[in-house]
Amino acid sequence: MLRLMYTAFAFGISGVLSGLYYRELTKFYDFTDRSASQLPLVHTHLLVLGFMFLLIVLALEKLFSLSVAAPRAFSWFYWMWTLGVALTGAMMLVKGTLVVLDVDASSAAFAGIAGMGHIALSVGVVLLFVSLRAAVRNTQTSALPATVRVGR
Repeated sequence: MLRLMYTAFAFGISGVLSGLYYRELTKFYDFTDRSASQLPLVHTHLLVLGFMFLLIVLALEKLFSLSVAAPRAFSWFYWMWTLGVALTGAMMLVKGTLVVLDVDASSAAFAGIAGMGHIALSVGVVLLFVSLRAAVRNTQTSALPATVRVGR
């Protein structure tokens, strides 16, 4: 649970700093077209997907003991989700910075790496639900009377 808390905290700090970076970079270069750059979205993505979502998962872990019910799936979820948020945020930051600096940011490599980040997020969601399903099943089974459990 501490790992989730510290990771959420790191994404929270990163999200706040990315907002500061966006504001200062666009002010320095007198860049006013907010819709042309992905920089304003980095702040939101890191705070919602990295900070808030992991705090929700922390509450689910406390409530259902996901890491006990499905340790491998939950571990894989954690690493896929962390990698996905980091990759997606980093590529948005790089591409947004290049747009503000008026450098060509239409590289297929950027799209490919960002796509891998999104794939990791998708796999992470599936793994979270695998863990959640196992935990809910364990909760339901332990709530049954002993005579019903023996017959299963």
